[in-house]
Amino acid sequence: MRRISSRMTFVNKRVFPVVYFGLLLAFMAVPLALSIVRNTAPPPLAAFIVPAILIVGGYFLMRRLIFILVDEVWDNGNVLVIKNRGEQERIALSDIKTVSYSPFANPPRVTLSFLRSTAFGDEIIFNGPMRLMAFGGNPVLQDLIDRVDRARRKD
Repeated sequence: MRRISSRMTFVNKRVFPVVYFGLLLAFMAVPLALSIVRNTAPPPLAAFIVPAILIVGGYFLMRRLIFILVDEVWDNGNVLVIKNRGEQERIALSDIKTVSYSPFANPPRVTLSFLRSTAFGDEIIFNGPMRLMAFGGNPVLQDLIDRVDRARRKD
């Protein structure tokens, strides 16, 4: 089996949100804690409004772009093994309707639409493998697109 999803998905889905929200909460909590300890006036309201807006906006953006990503996608010949939150499903290449690839997104995003419903829904999105020079396309994903096309023609 060969992994076709990015190895950075764990960092993007699990580590980055914790760091992002943690830092914003710290920006709110530290000035407040310092004002309580020093027995001074609390910081201005703007010190809480801006981080709160960033928290809310960041959550909705992450919910739409990051939290929907599946954890891992493995290529096992004529089947893809998809893993997300402890669940695993095997999808035949002939059951894939379309493969959409956005090479200029950072990280590159791949959307697989299925002919039948799976445990993960009618489509999944994952981060494709990152390349240093992305201008020529991704040979791993181009190979997947070609094999899906051949598998669909056989059925």
